This record gives sequence, structure tokens and C-alpha cells, in this order.
Amino acid sequence: MKNPEQDGIVAGSFRDPSGHLFHRYGVLYRQVNQVYRENYDLLLQSGLYARLVASGSLIKHEETDIQGTTPAVAYKVIRPEAIDFISYPYEWCFSQLKHAALLTLEIQRISLDHGMTLKDASAYNVQFNRGKPVFIDTLSFERYREGQPWVAYRQFCQHFVAPLALMSRRDIRLGQLLRIYMDGIPLDLASSLLPAGTHFSLPLLAHIHLHARSQSHYAGKQVDVRSLKLSRHGLYGIIDQLTHFIRGLSWRPAGTAWAGYYTDHNYSPAAFTHKQEIVAGFIESLKPVNVWDLGANTGVFSRLAGARGIPTISFDLDPAAVELNYLTCVKETETYILPLVIDLANPSPGLGWENNERMSLARRGPTDALLALALVHHMAISNNLPLNRIASFLRDMGKSLIIEFVPKTDSQVQRMLAAREDIFIDYTQHGFEQAFLKYFIVDDCEPIKGSQRLLYLMRAR
Repeated sequence: MKNPEQDGIVAGSFRDPSGHLFHRYGVLYRQVNQVYRENYDLLLQSGLYARLVASGSLIKHEETDIQGTTPAVAYKVIRPEAIDFISYPYEWCFSQLKHAALLTLEIQRISLDHGMTLKDASAYNVQFNRGKPVFIDTLSFERYREGQPWVAYRQFCQHFVAPLALMSRRDIRLGQLLRIYMDGIPLDLASSLLPAGTHFSLPLLAHIHLHARSQSHYAGKQVDVRSLKLSRHGLYGIIDQLTHFIRGLSWRPAGTAWAGYYTDHNYSPAAFTHKQEIVAGFIESLKPVNVWDLGANTGVFSRLAGARGIPTISFDLDPAAVELNYLTCVKETETYILPLVIDLANPSPGLGWENNERMSLARRGPTDALLALALVHHMAISNNLPLNRIASFLRDMGKSLIIEFVPKTDSQVQRMLAAREDIFIDYTQHGFEQAFLKYFIVDDCEPIKGSQRLLYLMRAR
């Protein structure tokens, strides 16, 4: 499988005739094609680029003199600021998707002020960088022509309005539909899934239910959206209405299995503090460039790395835990932690054309160091995963590993085994060590005071 840092055109950018991303000697560039020349020049000359970059809304870039991948059609080659980690909308919590939607609407409003408009409103045009959403597609802007409707309106509704409404008004797990529908959730599907009472919400009636009916009515008919007319005032009105509606959407992160984990664990305060001290010491000894915290819950241990200025991806399968983690990052203006919704037993695969447009989780690694705290017993017992397969998986994900072993005598494991037969004969300290020694070298092992748990520091073989 091709590593994203290797040279060549980035798989997820080949569809845009305006240009594409490519790597050369491990550096990311964007080729701007001649067909986009007028709009690119207007973006810079109008002051829109400078305003958006100054506010942190648009990724900044510098123009280069290197040759593009297709020089015959290239106008310029620019070098955008690097993003630490590429994530996708189906990996975001509710508030991350909400903030990405509000950013997109704000950029559209500011673009109109400068005589331009967004031709794309894809959620994939947003990434989270240093704790904030940022728009990354420099080629999504085009000249606004008076009376022209917002050509990206349908896409915005499918990528943002539909999933946010479903997550808020029906079930938070419906955000995972974005993993199936890469161009956003079809509006007719969203309309059928939303509660009947949402027909009495004017924004949902207009942007989902009636919008879906309109799509159905015009299906198969040739309709040039750009030929439709909408005044600039009307366009501002739509943006304002969508902004007000999305700001008002909410989801309360409660009632899931792990959102309250740190208030419902079997550690004494002293044992929990000792665990933090051991993990912090291991991080200090490793001095990793970046960290992935697997099964991070609300990010308590992620912050041991983040506080040291180490970019840390904070994964958890529970959308409530990730929501709480992200809201803490926003409140505390933490710039080194990125919380994401990831089920390690079913991690993000390669998606899109040739299974290559959206990178699998594995393809975005390996990371310098992994945290796997209070995780292995869930993978081994809840998911019936053999210890050697867990060890192999973690070796492929990271160059070093801080991992916790929780024995069967621990009350958390006893709770897991209470409702099922104990068929896990290899789940012992000896079995754990034997499985991991095939893939890792153990540098240190520390017992957590006041518990039966062990913390290991390992390096991948």
C-alpha cells in the first residue's frame, strides 16, 4: 500500500480539474491549473485570501518555482502549510462537524463580501489543525456573478445539515452514514430517518424535507443550477438562516458506556495518580515526535503528551467520550490534541475510488508512540481478539508502545466476564508477555501501586 509521504499525486485530489495535490521528496504541493488562473488571481487580489488566512480560516501557502506534475496545464505550484494528521468527517464528533459547518458558512459569507463564492462545500475541505477547523482547499473559490445561486448548497446540506440533524434529532450513531455516503447523506434518506416532528422546523422543512422533494421532482431532468436566479440579499439570507440553525443544534454527551469512565473506575486516587506518573515518565524517556492514544476516553492521558507539545491523536469508539474530549480542547484552547471517533476493532478503511481516496487508519501511520491504556482486555475479551493479533496490529501502528495489562482478577475484567463464559485461557500475564515479545522489546515494566495492573514500555522489533 502506498505511503502518503511517498512522491506522487495525492489519491483524494484527482477529481478536480482546477488542480491537484502531490508529494515530492516528502513535501506536499498543490498544482494550480491554467483553467483556474482567473479565480486564483482574484482570490489573492481581492484580499479574500489574506483575510481568511489572517483569521486562521484558510490554510496558508507559499508560491514556489518547482515544476508541477503536468507542466503543460499548470499555472502555478504552491506549497500549503502542512497538517499534522488528516482526519475525515466520519471520524469527527458532533461538535467537530458542527464547527466545520459553521466555518464553511462563515467562509462563504466572507467570500461574497469579496466578490467570490465557494463552488464546493464538502466536509472534506476542512481539517482540524492545532485545535481548530481550517479550510484546506485553495481551489474551491470562484468569482461570484450577480444573481447566481450558491452552486454548493446541495452539497452543504448533504455533508453538514443532514448528518448534524440526524445526530441531534435522531441518533448520534447516524453520523457514521458519512462513512458509506462519501458525498454526504442523501437528502431523501435523511428526510425519511428524521422524526415526523421535524417537518414543523422551518429550517429542516426547507433544507431537508422540501429540498429532498425538489431533488426527487427534478430527478432525470436537465436543470442547469447556474441558470437559476437568486439575489445577493437572498443568498446572504440563506447563509444567515443556516448559520442560526446549525448554531442551535445540540447533542448532550451522556448515557453511553464510557463517557463517565474516569468517575467509575476501580483505581484509588493514589493509584490513578501513580499511573499518570508512570505514563508521564515513559513519555519523557521516549520523547516521541507524535502520539496516538488508543482508547483515550476523554483524553486524560492524551494530555500528558499534549501538555509537552507533542501532537497527539486521541482515539475512542464512544462518541460521547470524544465529544467531551473535544469540548475540553476547545474550552482550554489545547492545540496539540485531536480527538477522533475510531473503533479499533473496525478502524477506518481505505474508501472511495480504488479504495484509495480516503486513507485507512493504518495508512496514516505508523506513529512514533502509542498509548494503549486499559485497552487490551477490551480487545481480547469483548472482541475475542487473540493477544498475538493485537500485538501484531499495535506493532504496525506504532514504533513504541506504552501499554497496560489488566489481569483477570481486576474488578473491571470480572465485570466483563460476569455475563459470559471465560474461554480466554491465554489471557494471563505470561500469555500477554509471550504474545507481545514476538513483536516488541520490553524496555520497562512498572506495577501500578494499589492495583494489580502493570504498565509496560516497549519498542517495536
